[in-house]
Amino acid sequence: MMAPGKTVFLPIVLLLLALALPACGRTPDEAQVRAAIASIAQAAEAGSASDVGALLSDDFDGNGGQLDRRGLTSMIRLPALRGEHIGVTMGPVSVEPRGERMVASFTVTLTSGGKLLPDQLGVYQVESAWRKEGGSWRCYTASWEHSL
Repeated sequence: MMAPGKTVFLPIVLLLLALALPACGRTPDEAQVRAAIASIAQAAEAGSASDVGALLSDDFDGNGGQLDRRGLTSMIRLPALRGEHIGVTMGPVSVEPRGERMVASFTVTLTSGGKLLPDQLGVYQVESAWRKEGGSWRCYTASWEHSL
């Protein structure tokens, strides 16, 4: 027979475990943003404009109005249509929460085996801002500067 203290204690422990387990499976927001950035880099390198576009908000603003969502996805689609490969090498990603949004900073190096866009290749410093839309993190603005 169980002692009276153990009969009360056991259900409390089981309840706490049941409440803690879902929290263990939830990926932190910072990790979700890092994963989204990595997915964008992989999709860009693969020439998959639609996969890049899926991680951008509908009102995406690139470099203070220079590129919208459609313009950025078109830049990714163009080399793929010409049979050219753009290499994307990511540097370390720093993610900082700002209220309900995230700001991520990183470097990215763009390379090419072809002749397309040679003036746009090189190292860029990027700052991107992310917000949650429908349960997923989407980039709604980004700015970049050619570093080298």
